[in-house]
Amino acid sequence: MRNNKYRQIYQELEDKIQNGVYKPMETLPSENELCELYDTSRETIRKALNLLAQNGLIQKIRGKGSIVLDTPKMSFPISGLVSFKELQDSLWGNSRTIVYDLGLIHPDPWLSRQLNVSDKTEVWKVIRAREIKGERVILDRDFFIKQYVPLLTKEICEHSIYEYLENELGLAISFAKKEIVVEPCTEEDIRFLDMKDYNHIVVVKNYVYLEDATLFQYTESRHRLDKFRFVDFARRNKHG
Repeated sequence: MRNNKYRQIYQELEDKIQNGVYKPMETLPSENELCELYDTSRETIRKALNLLAQNGLIQKIRGKGSIVLDTPKMSFPISGLVSFKELQDSLWGNSRTIVYDLGLIHPDPWLSRQLNVSDKTEVWKVIRAREIKGERVILDRDFFIKQYVPLLTKEICEHSIYEYLENELGLAISFAKKEIVVEPCTEEDIRFLDMKDYNHIVVVKNYVYLEDATLFQYTESRHRLDKFRFVDFARRNKHG
């Protein structure tokens, strides 16, 4: 349990930053103050602060302490594997998922290539719109190989597929390869999203792998142009 204390402190500090308790460009309490506040060692506090820095939440400045960085709340992370439900819980609040299509299919040649399977393979097809503050602004097209996901229901798809896969099926979802492109809207986009006058859409393509490097999911997350900034945070590692 002690090994996880720095993660608990990190989570608590992250929550305070995201909720505006610590505002952008403010300085966090000193390491000594945090040691007293959380009744723990300086090493544990430093681990928590290092994790905050790695994730782009603070900048540690010698002689000044830890400065809170500006982290916009309506951003969609492109690195990392985060479900809509997790984002909904942490950032957006007033949102819901609408399931338009759920069923088993045999993939056409294009989908067979994306999933690297034959056209005889059974694949779950899930089409869902994500409604945020009354507007349908994301369309998710998910394809799961049935061999790894034997069952899906509308209720699971409305809630969180990843929560079901990890907690109920015990799948170890490990990493994804991603591609981001801007494409003309399809008839499906226009039918299922509130596109307004936009005729192009941002598409995040995900090839998702299990811990043993097995590809089990291909997803297209299709975003209305005006609604989201796609954000990553990088730190340069100096060499030599």
